[in-house]
Amino acid sequence: MEILSPAGNFEKLKFAVMYGANAVYAAGKMFGLRAKSANFSHEELVEAVSFCHENSAKIYITVNIFAHNSDIDKISNYLQFLQKIGVDALIISDPAIFNLAKQFAPKIPIHISTQANVVSWKSAEFWQKLGAERIILARELSINEIREIKEKVQGIELEMFVHGAMCMSYSGRCLLSSFLNKRDANKGECTQPCRWEYKLTEKTRPNEQFPIEEDHYGTYILNSKDLSLFDKIQQIIAAGIDSIKIEGRMKSLYYVANVTRVYKQAINDLTAHNSVLLKNELNKISHREYSEGFFENFNSDDMQNHESSAYIREYQFLGEVVDIDGNFATIKVRSKFAVGENIELIFPNLEDDFKIKVTQINDENNEPILFTKPNTKIKLFVGKSIPHNGILRKKK
Repeated sequence: MEILSPAGNFEKLKFAVMYGANAVYAAGKMFGLRAKSANFSHEELVEAVSFCHENSAKIYITVNIFAHNSDIDKISNYLQFLQKIGVDALIISDPAIFNLAKQFAPKIPIHISTQANVVSWKSAEFWQKLGAERIILARELSINEIREIKEKVQGIELEMFVHGAMCMSYSGRCLLSSFLNKRDANKGECTQPCRWEYKLTEKTRPNEQFPIEEDHYGTYILNSKDLSLFDKIQQIIAAGIDSIKIEGRMKSLYYVANVTRVYKQAINDLTAHNSVLLKNELNKISHREYSEGFFENFNSDDMQNHESSAYIREYQFLGEVVDIDGNFATIKVRSKFAVGENIELIFPNLEDDFKIKVTQINDENNEPILFTKPNTKIKLFVGKSIPHNGILRKKK
C-alpha cells in the first residue's frame, strides 16, 4: 500500500521521500488548494520530478482548484508543461480541468481529488468511465462504504486520508473564508475561519457578547479535531486501499518526516510493542486532539473540539542534520537549544533514534558556543557516527 506524503516545498519533499514515502503530492505556484504554502516554481518542479524518480518515488501535482474563466488558458499551458517534465499524476476536482488535462496532458494519469466529493460507488464508476485512474475518497466515508466502492468498481485505485487536519465543510468545499475574509478557500486561499472563537451578539446590543456555551473560553463551534487512523491500518489494508494519504503541506518537515515513517513502519510491522512505540510518536508532533472521523460512524461530538483550536505541542523541532563528520553533525538550526539540554535525534528508521545531553556546540568558525540561534548552522558533538537525514527535537 502506497504511503503518500505532503510536499509543501522542495525541502519537505526530500524528507518525505527519505523517511519512507512512496509518493508525494505537491503544487506549482498556481492552481492548487494550498496557496499559502511555498509550493514549487517551474524550475523546482523539474528538479522535484528528477529527485523523486531517482529515489524510486512518484510525484503527483495538484491542479484541484475550481477554475474560473480567467484560469482556463493559463491552466492549459501549465498542463502541457507538467506532461513535458514527466509528473506521475494530476490531482483534479473540476470537470473543466479534467477535460483540459485529457486534451493537453493526455499521457498523465488523473486522480480525482477529495474536493470532488466522491461518496458512492456510482460516482467512482462515473469518473472511471471518463478515464480517471484513481479516486481520492471523500473524508465523509465509513470503512464499510469504502469496502463497497472497492468491491463494485473493479480496476480503479482508491486513496484515502489517514492523518492530518480535517475540515468542517464537505471535503473542503467552504465559503466561510470568502464570506468573512474575502479569501476563496476553493482557490487555495483559506484563512481557516473555522478555527476562530465565536460568540453570540444580540442585534440591539452590539457591544455585548455572549458565550454560546457558558464558560470563559467561548466556543469553537466549527473547529474539527485532527484525523488519525493509525489504529485502523489493518482494516484499511484488508479493505484493499491502494494509497493512504497524509495531510499537511503547510506543516513542518519534522511533521512530514515523522508521520511518514510512523505509517510506513505501521504497514510493515505492527506488532503490539511496535504499535505503542509508533502511536506515541504521533503525539510528539504538533497536532490537535485526534479523532477517527467518519471511519466507523458519524459522531459530531467526537469530531469537534468546542473548547480550543490550539495545537498540542509537547516537542519542539530544533533542526536537521545536513552533514556528518566523525562524531560531529552539522545542524541547520530551526529553534534555540543550549549546552546542558537533553535532546533527541530521529531518523528514517525508528531503531536509529537516540537521546543525548548536549555537551559541545561549535559555530560555523568552529568556535565553541553555549547556545544556538535559529537560521544558523552549527556543529554538534553527538559522540558517534550517525545515519544521514537526522532531525533534532526536544521535549518542551
